[in-house]
Amino acid sequence: MAFPNTRVKVNVVAKQKQKSSLEVKKIILLLLGIALMAGVYFILPANYTGSARMMLSCLVLSVFYWTFEPIPIGLTAVILLIIMLVFGVVTTDVVYSGFASPAVFLIIGGMMLAKGVNDTTLTKRIAYIFLSKWGGTAKGLLASILMIPQIQSFFIPAAAVRAQLMLPIATMSLDTIGEKAKGNLRKMILLGVAFGGTVSGTAVMTAAIGNILTVELLKEFVGIKITYIQWFTYTFPIWLIMIPILWFTLLKSFPLTEEEKHFPHVQQELENKLEELGRLNVEEKKCLAILFIIVALWFTEPLHGLHPSVPALIGVVLMALPGIGFTSWGNLVKINFDTVLLMGVTLSLGYAFNKSGAAKLIGDSLSSDWILYFLHSPVVAVITILVITHILHLAVANVSTAVVTLVPIFIGLSTKAGADPVLICLTASIACLHGYILVVEATPNIIVYSSGRIQQKEFLMPGLWLTGLMSVVVLVIAVTWWNWLGLL
Repeated sequence: MAFPNTRVKVNVVAKQKQKSSLEVKKIILLLLGIALMAGVYFILPANYTGSARMMLSCLVLSVFYWTFEPIPIGLTAVILLIIMLVFGVVTTDVVYSGFASPAVFLIIGGMMLAKGVNDTTLTKRIAYIFLSKWGGTAKGLLASILMIPQIQSFFIPAAAVRAQLMLPIATMSLDTIGEKAKGNLRKMILLGVAFGGTVSGTAVMTAAIGNILTVELLKEFVGIKITYIQWFTYTFPIWLIMIPILWFTLLKSFPLTEEEKHFPHVQQELENKLEELGRLNVEEKKCLAILFIIVALWFTEPLHGLHPSVPALIGVVLMALPGIGFTSWGNLVKINFDTVLLMGVTLSLGYAFNKSGAAKLIGDSLSSDWILYFLHSPVVAVITILVITHILHLAVANVSTAVVTLVPIFIGLSTKAGADPVLICLTASIACLHGYILVVEATPNIIVYSSGRIQQKEFLMPGLWLTGLMSVVVLVIAVTWWNWLGLL
């Protein structure tokens, strides 16, 4: 009788030691972040103003904490707000201005919409329709896993939510496949969830925080407004081309034996699940109707002039109204507030980066003749921005931080070089979005990695290939499609 008790005590002690070790690691990372921030403040040139130095130190701290996450992202966001307020980096109005942006309400509305959609079986139905038709082969399963988030991107504006919805469906498929799914097939499908979620944010402006931040910063700094339909028009060729490239790259990166390529029992299992759902129910029909109204309003923005946040909030209200809706208000408000804080603070950081003079100082430091020369030629500018952004994005892993750091600098450089800021910032935003090499480069990567079924090393080679291929695609679209639209 003593043995089970002893074993329990050993397990408790082991868990306590593991928890203590994790706490020590977090404290070390917190202290390293503070030391790094202080080091940057004192290393910066003496001709930088105190506000600019503190602003750049804040950005470095944000990059460090949001990359290594010693504390939750929302807590980091609040700490950054406090630092800017206490040290008077900019005025209080500027510090809080990010939360007054309609982009914050777009994110809030988007997450609430996702909660409403998840209250129905609509997302499961879409997944089962694809998988029941093509899930019997490795090629078909991968194609289904890649295509489902592309459809979801029109009505689920958060890449993290799309990945979270797809991951259990992918793991269920792999578990049903059994032994065949323990090698390359597992890696291929899980990376399909991660990379498919990333690509799905390309053409739909509301489908990625980086897109929304870019649009808001262009409007704030240079008064250029990009509508939902304009963003879609600029980017949909890149989106359409990247989907088959992604499918082909993953198939080639993880070769399968003939035995691993076919599993008809999975297709049958998913057909059974689809039959269990039955016909579209009332809640699903209401959900589809409301989503259609929202997407229609987003696409017709040039006609009515409503910011994309307005249709999102209209959709939220319709989902919760008695008789019209299909879910409760109490459920809709259960959103991840960390994401709201992240959005508001990154916008505030961007505004403060500009107002403090830090963006101008960095821009002046980078305004060498050769950089301005490269940006003066549109084709060379696209290549230059792609290279710079991909390199810096490996260091500034968080997409929001990368966008809010790079876009103001690129706007300043493009103005000095006489280049089109839309061309420069659109290129940078797309490059920031498509993070394939490191786990921390994109939220879908992190979500898939957190499943414990895949390692960082398995992202590396397909990630390098996709980064290179994506850059080529953007360049080709720039000299053809964008040129025809007048961007080049």
